[in-house]
Amino acid sequence: MVKNFPKNFLWGSATSSYQVEGGIENNDWASCCDPKLQWASLQNFAMMPIVGGVPCAGRATDHYNLYEKDFDIAKKLNHNAHRFSIEWSRIEPEEGKFDEKEIEHYRKVLQALRDRGIEPFVTLWHFTLPTWFAKIGGFENPKAPEIFARYCGFVVGRLAASAKAMASQEGTGAKFWMTINEPMVYASKSYLKGVWPPFKRNFFAFKKVIKTLISSHLASHNMIKKINPELQVGIAKNNIYTKTNWNPLNQIICQTFNWFWNLRFLNAITGFQDFIGLNYYHHFAPGIKEDLEKTEYMNWEIYPKGIYHLLRDLKRYNLPIYITENGLADAKDTKREKFIKDHLRWVWQAIQDGVDVRGYFYWSLLDNFEWTDGFGPRFGLVEIDYETMERKIRPSAWEYAEICKNNQIVEFNDK
Repeated sequence: MVKNFPKNFLWGSATSSYQVEGGIENNDWASCCDPKLQWASLQNFAMMPIVGGVPCAGRATDHYNLYEKDFDIAKKLNHNAHRFSIEWSRIEPEEGKFDEKEIEHYRKVLQALRDRGIEPFVTLWHFTLPTWFAKIGGFENPKAPEIFARYCGFVVGRLAASAKAMASQEGTGAKFWMTINEPMVYASKSYLKGVWPPFKRNFFAFKKVIKTLISSHLASHNMIKKINPELQVGIAKNNIYTKTNWNPLNQIICQTFNWFWNLRFLNAITGFQDFIGLNYYHHFAPGIKEDLEKTEYMNWEIYPKGIYHLLRDLKRYNLPIYITENGLADAKDTKREKFIKDHLRWVWQAIQDGVDVRGYFYWSLLDNFEWTDGFGPRFGLVEIDYETMERKIRPSAWEYAEICKNNQIVEFNDK
């Protein structure tokens, strides 16, 4: 059975600056990296993060210098869109002092995508903080929304598509902007579990940071709209599908979790976003034991239907939705093709049921630095040799390329 996606559907993959660029030494992650953890992660050992230390990104994939080569690969794989992030610490290395050379670098990145017919989706903040901002409390600082909006306004003011380019669907610059990536993940990892900088375990700080991130999005949204009201502004939100058994306590747990994790942030910014970016990796099922296949390294249960339920739930906001991340760690590339196709089957079904899904970005284009897991997990469509920086396209990437080219998935055994 052939399942066609809507005309002009966007197909691509995603990256983030600190995870792929390399050479970033002026942010909170770089300032507390421990080379011993770096070594352990490269050996693909299961790592327990040490409070106060994280693996070092180092050269990462050297994407900062090799982005044109990587975009050539994306073009070869029939991608017509790509999501990447701006590294705040490059743009504003000191408070209030902006680096025009780095703006020029990202302008070239945008142009390289445009030259290849690839629509850029730009994330303004993907977890890492400039060292100076971290030292004044980061998103615990009462002035954080103002500081963040100033940074966003500077970047968008120089890199956004002009009104003329927006009207003609051509030209340089970016039309799609995401202010924040996975706010709940950041707050949880950094202020509740304490495994990411600043390594705090304080519920009240956790709640405070969530509120500040909401305010930061609202302030930056307003700043961007002043620059050009036609620019499309959203966030990338990691949602976790929840399901459970008949047990009333488990049902209450799931309902509370769904409201707090999946919906609270989105509810708070209703009216201040033009689209929703959905990141989906796994589900939460208290009281249910299933024999589900798991991902390598991260050991996440694979549950493709979860993306369908999340998309149906997001329909309430009456906004376009882009799946801005969806992927798995799979060094041997034995599960990735099926993973992509199974998830896309449910994306297609959600579209048939009236959900306005307009694009899919696989995570990730490249193997990359995966935070406290270092370089152990292999998420990439493209395999990276971290010694030589050689790129090798995985077989599953070619299967995804056919989907991108034909704008459809074909099922020979439709169940």
